[in-house]
Amino acid sequence: MSPLNIVLDRISVPGILAVKTWIHGGSSFDPPDQKGIHQLLGSVISRGCGPYGNIELGNLVEGCGAGLRCDTFEDGLLISLKCASNDANKLLPIVGWMIADPHLELDQINLERELTLQALQRQKENPFQLAYDGWRKLAYGNGPYAHDPLGEKEDLEKIKRAELLAIAKHNKSTEKIIAVAGTLPNDLESQINEIKPFAQLLNEPNVISNKIIEQDQVISRISNLTLTLHYEDTEQIVIMLGQTTLPHGHKNDLELRILSCHLGAGMSSILFRSLREDHGVAYDVGIHHPARRRAAPFLIHASTSEEKSELTLQLIQEIWACTKDYAISDEELFLAKAKFRSQIAHGSQTVSQRAERKVQLRSLRLVDNYDIQSIKVIESITSKDIQNTAQKYLQKPLLSLCGPAKTVNKLAKIWKG
Repeated sequence: MSPLNIVLDRISVPGILAVKTWIHGGSSFDPPDQKGIHQLLGSVISRGCGPYGNIELGNLVEGCGAGLRCDTFEDGLLISLKCASNDANKLLPIVGWMIADPHLELDQINLERELTLQALQRQKENPFQLAYDGWRKLAYGNGPYAHDPLGEKEDLEKIKRAELLAIAKHNKSTEKIIAVAGTLPNDLESQINEIKPFAQLLNEPNVISNKIIEQDQVISRISNLTLTLHYEDTEQIVIMLGQTTLPHGHKNDLELRILSCHLGAGMSSILFRSLREDHGVAYDVGIHHPARRRAAPFLIHASTSEEKSELTLQLIQEIWACTKDYAISDEELFLAKAKFRSQIAHGSQTVSQRAERKVQLRSLRLVDNYDIQSIKVIESITSKDIQNTAQKYLQKPLLSLCGPAKTVNKLAKIWKG
């Protein structure tokens, strides 16, 4: 497979172009003692590359009124460029240079390191983040999704430039996926291949050609614990209940997607109606079920007061149990499928969204029209299919609690994991 995988999405949006470049890797490939190295690399590669120094690059991008950034996710790095179509010839090479020849100057590394450490400190002041970090560690142990892409303070402080250079060198030869959406010239793919930095990348040996991991569970648990506590002197209790499930694109993933819509999508969802409307116990409630290359979280989260925390936990446990014990009604199934179709539609409204979804699908080895196929497939999914999938993959939920010690300990005693 070529190290440069290009997908074009021609749509009529006069004058606007969105480019998304996915580099396989991400924080799940951070070495054990270098958690955050991909995040640090991603933040620095836009601070000077190829023929452009940091100031020159900034002036060029901002002078065109364009947007350029690199974000680090669990499964990869995503370089995003949005610009006027007329400026594409000037700006597209920058994306290539960010991969082929990032400068990684020490002063810029230290600046981004400090900004990342500040972001980590802000996370430690967020009860939701603390609860999620605790759940993630409990669920994935020493596995690839066990830490936040930002990394860990102790590791970030000691990462050296030479280590960043080694990761950058590796990224040159791993597969890159480039999606371009907008009004595009007919020969754009050949134009990209001829741009100097991309031409250089085409000549790099391809060292990774991974297929999506097919195992139902890809986790590395360190114990059989089902509960984790984080004491924080706040006025709210954060409750997170869930478990690792399936990679995006797995044959049973669509059943879980529909179930997540039933439980947590919109004001008509089970969680909103039960915890907010019927009992008034939660400030915020929802489902976290992201698309992942490996076993993704399926997680109910809620924030509540100390006084209402016991009832909140009880209701969440009951709702979780109902996913396995009872099949949803035909009316509920119809509504959940409508929400699923709506999510797909809302996720493809802009050129940036369309390009990002294209690179995500290619990175997961899924077909470009996977979403269209999914809309057709869900028509044959029954309530019993969803119940069977829940019984298979939602059997062993893990609980993470964050809040005042007295209340958290009380909730821990009534937990039946």
